[in-house]
Amino acid sequence: MTTQEATSSGDDMQIDRPAVPVANSEMAADEVFNPDHLKFYYGKLFPYADLYKWMCYGHDGKHPGCDQSYFSRREFSFTLENDIYLRFQSFNSVLELQNSIRNNCPFKIDIGPVYTVNPAKRHAYAQTGDNVFTPVERELVFDIDISDYDDVRYCCSGADVCLKCWPLMTAAIKVIDSALRDDFGFNHILWVFSGRRGVHCWVCDGKARRLTNEQRASVADYFRVYKGNENNQKVSLVGQALHPFLVKAYSEVLRDFFEDNVLLNQELFATEDRCENILNLVPDEATKSELRGKWQDNKRSSNVKDDVNSVRWGQLKHLLQSGKNKTKGLRRCVEEIVFTYTYPRLDMEVSKHMNHLLKAPFCVHPKTGMLTSRLFVYF
Repeated sequence: MTTQEATSSGDDMQIDRPAVPVANSEMAADEVFNPDHLKFYYGKLFPYADLYKWMCYGHDGKHPGCDQSYFSRREFSFTLENDIYLRFQSFNSVLELQNSIRNNCPFKIDIGPVYTVNPAKRHAYAQTGDNVFTPVERELVFDIDISDYDDVRYCCSGADVCLKCWPLMTAAIKVIDSALRDDFGFNHILWVFSGRRGVHCWVCDGKARRLTNEQRASVADYFRVYKGNENNQKVSLVGQALHPFLVKAYSEVLRDFFEDNVLLNQELFATEDRCENILNLVPDEATKSELRGKWQDNKRSSNVKDDVNSVRWGQLKHLLQSGKNKTKGLRRCVEEIVFTYTYPRLDMEVSKHMNHLLKAPFCVHPKTGMLTSRLFVYF
């Protein structure tokens, strides 16, 4: 597949699942990570030339009018053995980058912004008294971790992931990727498996790289549907009608994904506690009581052959969306439940700040021994 094919827009997007560690992410680091193997990887396999070509964006000295200082103003960060942290690393060429990585053998590589001056020489510029060391370019990035879905998945928790909960990442990619292309007009988008518990998105268009912090915050807030703190987040779909972006996400991705995948794989109505988690999203006590009564009847009946999750979800939808139901807010409640269990949960702070570091693609995650590898997008 060519890069153009992987970044084109289309209707039927499918995301390859990476070889995620199934419910075993927290195994001992020495069982999955070997520094000797890392030396071999950096010596023989790491794609230095590809990374350099990407980070140059054409400013490689081979074209007239290019900025030959561009790559040298990009910050790299290395995390070495024993958590030794080297920030503000910079390189003038792909050979310097290659030699430094091979010599240091970093356990992790992070990529930062392009600054006004070479970050390795920032102290020399600081002595002038002028604030000349500031970021001027950086890819618009997004970070989604599966651990942020722990309150709505029952198969795994923390960094553990399996084939039942990984599709949550697939749905998140579909929703965010579609909006970035259709609503913001971005084209050069790279999705990467983080190497452990989630995915990273790199938006590489020139107009995306030059966004200010305020503009990045506005883009991130465009995707916000959750309110509250990290420990008590609630979906809030405000207004008389849903925003067209949310309508599209719901009708084209989330509704069917919830009913065909999450509802059954996570068995959302299989226990009383899980039923109560759903009912906590219904704001009317009379409706809650009626549903509890219906579900108790289901439990006592021995003739029900259909899946209990599908039956109870159907009863909830029928009651909430019935034309007889006049309670304010209830008709929107079905959508809010679907969004609660399926909508992308972004780490907003990662996207808002130009100088935020993000793990480089194709480096090895030290806790799993897995590559932060590209997720291929098929249409």
